[in-house]
Amino acid sequence: MSERPRVIPNAVPHLGGNEWKYLKECLDTNWVSSAGPFIERFERAAAEWVGVPHAVATVNGTAALHVALLAAGVRPDDEVLVPTFTFIATANAVAYCGAHPVFLDVEPGSWGLDPQKTADFLTRECVSRGGRTLNRATGRVVRAMLPVDLYGHPCDLDPLRELADAHGLAVVEDAAESLGALYKGRPVGGDASLACLSFNGNKVITSGAGGMVLARDAAVAARVRGLTTQARGDALEFIHQEVGYNYRLSNLHAALGLAQLEQLPGFLESKRETAIAYARAFADVEGVRMAGEAPWARSACWMASLLVDARRCPDVRALLRDLNADGIGARPLWRPLHLQPAFSGAQTYRVEVATKLYDRGLSLPCSVGITREEREAVVAALLRRLS
Repeated sequence: MSERPRVIPNAVPHLGGNEWKYLKECLDTNWVSSAGPFIERFERAAAEWVGVPHAVATVNGTAALHVALLAAGVRPDDEVLVPTFTFIATANAVAYCGAHPVFLDVEPGSWGLDPQKTADFLTRECVSRGGRTLNRATGRVVRAMLPVDLYGHPCDLDPLRELADAHGLAVVEDAAESLGALYKGRPVGGDASLACLSFNGNKVITSGAGGMVLARDAAVAARVRGLTTQARGDALEFIHQEVGYNYRLSNLHAALGLAQLEQLPGFLESKRETAIAYARAFADVEGVRMAGEAPWARSACWMASLLVDARRCPDVRALLRDLNADGIGARPLWRPLHLQPAFSGAQTYRVEVATKLYDRGLSLPCSVGITREEREAVVAALLRRLS
């Protein structure tokens, strides 16, 4: 029998701090559900890290996006501008509100929402009427934009915020993949009025499952908190003025998340070390290019992604299958949302870059704690398949 190859996973948790200690405290004190001291501690620590006054923990990042959009004023039949190059949860959260995503292209450098194409859409395809921005093609109100900090790299948020202000749009920043990144020296998630994080098992830090809404306004944060707790409006009686959601994070998950957040500086260093090691390994390899870093950004390096030229590899999907057969946990980049069957009827505007990135891109193993030998095995496997 042939020996199975050693598996090097794409991105798995690294549990090396106070995780056991904090979880044991939850069990010893019987605080295991959606109340308990670790929830508040986790929220406070996340808010302090990003530099915002308020944070509300949620069961996952998608729930965070959903309630953030509601708190931003997104209503049924509104439209929200969304980069097509992102995980489908971004658009799903729009649909949960009864609203419609409009898919726009991304920049070739940061892979974030393209400010120029966004400006073109708002000026050429929309009209201002009665203090609202209306989509000429659909007649719907364009209520918000949802820029994404993709794969750990910040989007160019300042020009997007200027556009939003000029056209009366709310901005909800999807920072789910980018905790610890810096935009023009400022922590990602701290500039928009609302931003969202994810703590899924493969993120830079994990709470097992979990998310967070970051807010600057106390009233908005209070509304988000109410929506996550079934919109219960009375501390004693079960009185609900509107439909809410069971989106509150448990004390157990918050304990795990807090222990992870305490290790974030080291995790970011490890992620960057891996990105640099791959970049050096492929620097002189023709047709292989690692994702870059804009001069105004410091990426959290959540994923170590690269692009392979068609002349070097005509079929990236075959390459991915071969790498996985070798035990290398490579994965494709996000399939653009305008190509998703679930959103086949959505409006799409001038998408060119995103499709090319999807066709030519993949992400390599980059777990916190990946060893030098494992990275070298990844490089060797890729070069062998490209030879």
